[in-house]
Amino acid sequence: MRVLTGITTSGIPHLGNYVGAIRPAVAASRREDVDAFYFMADYHALIKCDDPARVQHSRLAIAATWLACGLDPNKATIYRQSDIPEIPELTWLLTCVTAKGLLNRAHAYKAAVDANTSAGEDPDAGVTAGLYMYPVLMAADILAFNANKVPVGRDQVQHIEMARDIAQRFNHLYGREFFVLPEAAIEEHVATLPGLDGRKMSKSYDNTIPLFEGGAKATRAAIMRIVTDSREPGEPKDADGSALFTIFRAFADPDETAAFRADLEGGMGWGDAKQHLFARIDRELAPMRERYAHLMAHLDEVEAILMAGAARARKTSEPLLDTLREAVGLGRGAVQAPAKKEKRKKKGKQMRMVSFREQDGSFRFRMLAADGEELALSRGFADPKAAGACIQEIVAMGDTLAVVPADNAFVVTLNGASVAESPVFADADARDAGIDRLRAELAALAAEDGDA
Repeated sequence: MRVLTGITTSGIPHLGNYVGAIRPAVAASRREDVDAFYFMADYHALIKCDDPARVQHSRLAIAATWLACGLDPNKATIYRQSDIPEIPELTWLLTCVTAKGLLNRAHAYKAAVDANTSAGEDPDAGVTAGLYMYPVLMAADILAFNANKVPVGRDQVQHIEMARDIAQRFNHLYGREFFVLPEAAIEEHVATLPGLDGRKMSKSYDNTIPLFEGGAKATRAAIMRIVTDSREPGEPKDADGSALFTIFRAFADPDETAAFRADLEGGMGWGDAKQHLFARIDRELAPMRERYAHLMAHLDEVEAILMAGAARARKTSEPLLDTLREAVGLGRGAVQAPAKKEKRKKKGKQMRMVSFREQDGSFRFRMLAADGEELALSRGFADPKAAGACIQEIVAMGDTLAVVPADNAFVVTLNGASVAESPVFADADARDAGIDRLRAELAALAAEDGDA
């Protein structure tokens, strides 16, 4: 199973990144049943950051962080996005099959448009093509290596769904299963650490505890700034309501956690608790911090690992792109005459659903037989989308649609609710014949659609 994870290179990892993403991902990369791909998403960073020095430092510092935390480049493939030329090429191939409407629905783009609209600005003010095309680049990151699983938080699930849509569209247009359809591996139980102010630890809030940058001194100084309540030494503390306890629990085993809880509830002072927290964190980080310092002092080692990872990754992406070029007509093989498309058989007349708007503003539709006779008339709907959804459901049901006799007429029902009613027939026999005709017309419609 191939698992792929990208890390945007626009900042330096903090303690929350380590607990929430780095530590579990490194553990997953050691599994025998996983082929792990980890990349520095430096093309993505350009969408958010226009400081070249920051991007350059960040991508090396993040790579050094992952290596220091135990990522084994002999087991996992670690590389820079920008070292894989097949990714931007694939981005263009995918762009040419991606519907603009799909990109219009992307959360990041919609959020930017909504913010501009609320501020009275042009909807696209400040929106770059990079932000708009972000989902296609992300799809290329995933599809270039035909990853099976992509670990993401719930806020990123839409991007995986869009990658699936784009892959399906390409496969359909060019007639082969070129791409595996990726699945989101939703990280439901990833630990989220509180920051210095009690909110989620995030660079956006400037409330982070550095992982390696600045050494142990910087980590300790940040921990000593964590906001606590005013309870004095000797007063019992609320462990579950304390950021200190939450962070400690993310590093300690159950016995250590229970002991720290007992100390807090027994009246340990906040200063001593912070020192205790630092000592526990430093016990885990110190060996990794030493490895990180070595790598940052020898960036040629990091560079060599990233280039070797890129060469390894391209053993997968290069052959795939060769195949895709052939598929779209950009290969270097012999020129072939365009294949003649078979002419579709002209459809015969079939049952139709005709929508219209009443004078009161409601929307209805008529169910017309192939010869134009009205079989049933729908109830009124508040909006055309609801009426359209009802039509789709009726067509999907086909001749299994629930039709209920009502005196000398019949009622069409969906989920137990009446949605349409027939004209009144002369007698029960005529009514039953009308029901049989409706079912036959629906069956014919379904058969016609199936042949198409």
